[in-house]
Amino acid sequence: MYVITAASGNTGRIIAQRLLENGKQVKVISRNRANVEDLVSAGAIVAEGNLEDEVFLTQAFEGATAVYAVIPPKWDLKEPWRNYQRRIATSITNALQSSKVPYVVALSSCGSHLQNGAGPVSGLYDFEQLLGGVAGLSVLALRPAFFMQNLYANIPLIKASGIFGYSLSQDVKMPFVHTNDIAEVALQRLIALDFKGFEKQFIAGDRDYTMPEVSEILSKAIGKEIQYVPFSKEELKNGMVSNGIPATIADGYNELFDALNGAEYLNDFERNEGNTTPTSVENFSTEFALAYQNG
Repeated sequence: MYVITAASGNTGRIIAQRLLENGKQVKVISRNRANVEDLVSAGAIVAEGNLEDEVFLTQAFEGATAVYAVIPPKWDLKEPWRNYQRRIATSITNALQSSKVPYVVALSSCGSHLQNGAGPVSGLYDFEQLLGGVAGLSVLALRPAFFMQNLYANIPLIKASGIFGYSLSQDVKMPFVHTNDIAEVALQRLIALDFKGFEKQFIAGDRDYTMPEVSEILSKAIGKEIQYVPFSKEELKNGMVSNGIPATIADGYNELFDALNGAEYLNDFERNEGNTTPTSVENFSTEFALAYQNG
């Protein structure tokens, strides 16, 4: 049996669907059953509960061959982001240990080798370290690049003013990945279970892009010129807070972009055939254009 945490998310839902299509027994974890009714209708077992509840998770993991483990985002935090991440990571890790699950595929990130200084990605450093400390557990840490889907959050600003931005230099080249490609990699490794001990796998999209390159591609897709503006950290934080994002999350993003502006964020990543995935920003731009039209 496979257990999928955060089963209503971008990657978890696709993985669960594909496993079911492959005839696998699947249990999906969600805080709200209504969010995964389509998966239940397709044959999944549902466990409704909170990832912070270690007893619940231990019971949900019992009998599993493998777990797909995700720390889902929480956009109403009133505490440091890393505290929340560590709490979920600890609960998942302890439940895996107690239930003696032999395999876990964990959603981590590029940059998670940085113990500090990378915002929410440094919280994933903690997650990897905790998982790697469980005796007898084979761990595959997926380290995807910046999600293309993160660009959706810029649609209101683009509509209002024709710009979007982060506290990220326009000269930085970095990989972008589509969440469908992450799900496909995770699916194949979950089916194969071909990893032992602690392994990591980068998922890096088709190539590296600068933000001005991305804005040019999106401009063509929506038929409107978009300018990328490198915001100051104060501008980014104020913009996020004014849109209801807690200051602790905005601070985390500024720290993440600081790391991306430096060489250290990607200094353990080297693109190769094994971590290059097919979906380009050009491919994604058709989805972005549809979201822009409907937003």
